[in-house]
Amino acid sequence: MTEFTPFDTRWILISAFLVTTMQIGFCMLEAGLVRQKNNINVAFKNLMDFIVAGLAYWAVGFGIMYGVGEAYGIYGTSMFMKDHADGATAFFLFQLVFCSAAATIVGGALAERTRLSGYLIISALMAAVFYPLIGHWVWGGVLGEGTPGWLAQRGFIDFAGASVVHGTGGWLALAAVLIVGPRIGRFDSDKPITKGSNYPVATVGVLVLWFGWFGFNGGSALAFNEQVPIVVVNTSLAAAAGGFALLSLAWVKEKKPDIALTLNGTIAGLVGVTAGANIYETTDAMLVGVVCAFACGIATRILEKQKVDDVIGAWPAHAVAGAVGTLMVAVVGDMSAFAEGTSRAEQFVIQATGVVTVAVWAFGVGYCVLFLINKALPLRVSEQDERVGLNIAEHDALSDVIELVGEMQTHRLATDEQEDLQEATNSTSEQSEYERASSDREQVFDRVRKEIEARNRE
Repeated sequence: MTEFTPFDTRWILISAFLVTTMQIGFCMLEAGLVRQKNNINVAFKNLMDFIVAGLAYWAVGFGIMYGVGEAYGIYGTSMFMKDHADGATAFFLFQLVFCSAAATIVGGALAERTRLSGYLIISALMAAVFYPLIGHWVWGGVLGEGTPGWLAQRGFIDFAGASVVHGTGGWLALAAVLIVGPRIGRFDSDKPITKGSNYPVATVGVLVLWFGWFGFNGGSALAFNEQVPIVVVNTSLAAAAGGFALLSLAWVKEKKPDIALTLNGTIAGLVGVTAGANIYETTDAMLVGVVCAFACGIATRILEKQKVDDVIGAWPAHAVAGAVGTLMVAVVGDMSAFAEGTSRAEQFVIQATGVVTVAVWAFGVGYCVLFLINKALPLRVSEQDERVGLNIAEHDALSDVIELVGEMQTHRLATDEQEDLQEATNSTSEQSEYERASSDREQVFDRVRKEIEARNRE
């Protein structure tokens, strides 16, 4: 068993606390990028990720990921439901919050049309099987328990989880959105759903993620040593470079800054540098951030052209940026970190092997598993529930805006014919709650004005 000094244990605990704030960041980002009628549902799913993924990882996932490895480095065979009353207790907490971060990536991609019951199954599978197996292949043996993972034995490098965490979450998210399908009106409406309901909240969410990433990457050193300052500086510079890259791209092409694209560019920079933050010079880290952000931007455009509805851009910002960042380790990383005698070209092949493995496992196997689950328990809500919004359909939870819409529609019922009401409802079925409230209000006021004019004529 690897021994952690008291000082190292304190740093790992602090880092775990920092990574916990990433769950808050993801919650705010996702709530800001969905429509008001679904924001309560999205926030609740982030809480449930922490609950369900935490329990599943404790019961099964941690043992598969870090238990004594069998001869071929495929999975761990010990430490299931362990009390962790040893030197690895802080390490367990650190890995637990990593697992929750991976799970919530899928939830963001599936937002606004997925049943809570089905999503909880996905979250449990992510924490118990999908993430731990990838983790064992790359990080197995870190605690000194048995055979290292088979990718680790080949020299694969993923310092803090660009592929292990973000690749797994992003590829499983792509499989899930292909099975569930796009939101109603996302691509086939005159007014496609493209904008979130609260960009200030989404922006604060990215800032919280940036802050939490200092623990995500800094804590992955597993000791408070000379690597930590280098890692956190590289993390911050890559995020800045990634955000600035897509801000500039949007400004040049669209003649105005694109908020959502800039947010995802920042996340792509954070994800990409995660694979090798400990072996980069600052200029290398910024280059990685820019390259990963551009890859994210291209992947986002591909999804739009193929009419794949990934609400938060999970696949571009996590899977694609994670894959490119993992490959960049071989391109610009310090060669002293490679296995002895390994050239950059050889390391690139090793890195590519890991990237393809993660994609095949999380997307290929994930698609098959989710396809079967969807047959037995449909993952998607009914069309009526989707139109009403999951806040009401899943939780009976009303927001002030939704209540206002309801009051306006009640007024219209009292002053209009039922046919006129149906026509107006159909014409606004894909509008935001604010737009619908504004439309209803104007129709009510218009009716009042007509009544006043009629009475004046009398």
